[in-house]
Amino acid sequence: MKKILLSLLTLTFSLMAAAQPREDLFSAATQKERDRINTERLTLEAGFDVEEAACYKKFFTNSCLKEIQPRRREAMALLRQQEVALNDRERKEKAATQIQKTEEKSSAEAQAQAAERRTQALQKTRERAERTQQKADERGILKQNEALNAADAANRAKGSQERAQARADKKAAIADEVEKYNDKQQEVKERKASRDQKQREQTKAPAKSLPTPQ
Repeated sequence: MKKILLSLLTLTFSLMAAAQPREDLFSAATQKERDRINTERLTLEAGFDVEEAACYKKFFTNSCLKEIQPRRREAMALLRQQEVALNDRERKEKAATQIQKTEEKSSAEAQAQAAERRTQALQKTRERAERTQQKADERGILKQNEALNAADAANRAKGSQERAQARADKKAAIADEVEKYNDKQQEVKERKASRDQKQREQTKAPAKSLPTPQ
């Protein structure tokens, strides 16, 4: 924004600088013309003064003076008309220059305001884009977190299932071991009982034999 304002100010100063030489040239020409009129007026005045001084040396002084007066008035009136016209041109030129400066200033201000509006519009566009991107990022992060939470929950459930299965497998293994142990104990008891039975049978006294018939 500062660069745009600086460029516009530079443009304004450039236009003012470009207009300044034209104004200076006109002022110089005007002053030169005014100097010419003043010089010519002084020259004419001096000439008429010489003529009037000569009239006083003549016999018909009044008649001589009366003859000079119309020419003096006409010459002075002509110079006065030139001076009035010059002043009028100078006033018009100053007014035109002032109008031009005002228009240039207004144009520069309008351009600065337009540039500021464009900058503000671009800034608002960027802010909207940033907010949209931020919301999209937040939605993406939220979905990612949901996916991570779901995966974590699944992992926890899987771990819980695995641990439960492991406990069940361990219990089943223990039960199997207990059953095998019990079977072995029963087998040992049965063998022992069978062995004891055989020993009892072997140690039992033999039965008495019947008498021999006579």
